[in-house]
Amino acid sequence: MPFDLARALRPESTALLLFECQEGIVGREAAFPALREAVERRGLLDNLARLREAASQAHVPVFHLTTSRREDGAGSRANCPLLAASRKSPPLVPGSPRQAIVAPLAPREGEFVLARMHGVSPFHASELDALLRNLGVETVVVTGVSLNVGILGTTIEAVNCGYSVVVPRDCVAGTPEAYAEAVLENTIRLLAAVVDSTEIAEVWRRSGEREA
Repeated sequence: MPFDLARALRPESTALLLFECQEGIVGREAAFPALREAVERRGLLDNLARLREAASQAHVPVFHLTTSRREDGAGSRANCPLLAASRKSPPLVPGSPRQAIVAPLAPREGEFVLARMHGVSPFHASELDALLRNLGVETVVVTGVSLNVGILGTTIEAVNCGYSVVVPRDCVAGTPEAYAEAVLENTIRLLAAVVDSTEIAEVWRRSGEREA
């Protein structure tokens, strides 16, 4: 059966997830410069800002999913190579400039901001699933970084929780970029609808016109 994008993206049952769009990850103080450069080449922040605006206009709930760590590292473990590598950079201390969401995507009134202090994806042992269900969400639009781990993990967990997933290809990034594209085309496509952000925005725009 063909995937019905308009049905899947009904504003009353959809949420937009922005994963780790933080200064210390994709901004000027990024711990991994290659990822920041991939984000810049893709125009990800501009694309995502436009998509967030479309979500706002359609009254689609927006979730900012961030990571943080205490200065002393208490409560967090470097139990995998990625988390160990992140320890080489200053920690994303809650409330610090590096932990903040990048300015073009700064949270607005009414948007959700969820921070985790352990792990590499947002569903495990967090309030995210409960909040989405309480809002009546059935489909999540997954955006941010990186395709290598975070976006892939979020997509898998969302599917495991029973959500349909849509991934806008121009609102996600990873590195090396050839590998990120391979993940998108050969793995994400098996789990989610992969489309352009303009297609998503158009569905939400038409929905608003019908309501008007």
